[in-house]
Amino acid sequence: MKLTEILVQDACSIELKARTKKEVLAELAGALAPTTPGLDTKGLVDLLLERERLGTTAMGDGIAIPHARVESLGRLVASFGRSPAGVDFESVDGQPTHLFFLLVAPGKEGSAHLLTLARLSRLLSRPDFRARLMEIESVEELFRALEEEEARR
Repeated sequence: MKLTEILVQDACSIELKARTKKEVLAELAGALAPTTPGLDTKGLVDLLLERERLGTTAMGDGIAIPHARVESLGRLVASFGRSPAGVDFESVDGQPTHLFFLLVAPGKEGSAHLLTLARLSRLLSRPDFRARLMEIESVEELFRALEEEEARR
């Protein structure tokens, strides 16, 4: 499954307004929930915060992949947000986080979200790709960048 197949275009933002971890999660969830049957913003934010209490989903290098499982969800969905200024997301390297991919998986779903987490981690491990995502000027460019990067794999 390609990332562009699960990424909800209308829920992506290249200019997040959020300045804190909780605000980022609320902004991403608030964009994704209205586009996806089976999601509600408050419930999703609560699940994401619960997951973050187990350990940060900020991997370092300016990247975070917050994620949750939602029983009522019909399929794996994702959104993207970029914070040019960066947010303290309690990253493992102590640096601000700029690139956020929110993944939400159905509760009964098997390993598709784990495979997606692994795929995202591989793509985002490339400094040139992270730099490209920091320079995109539209959601359309985001999708084009992802399609091109996935085609290389």
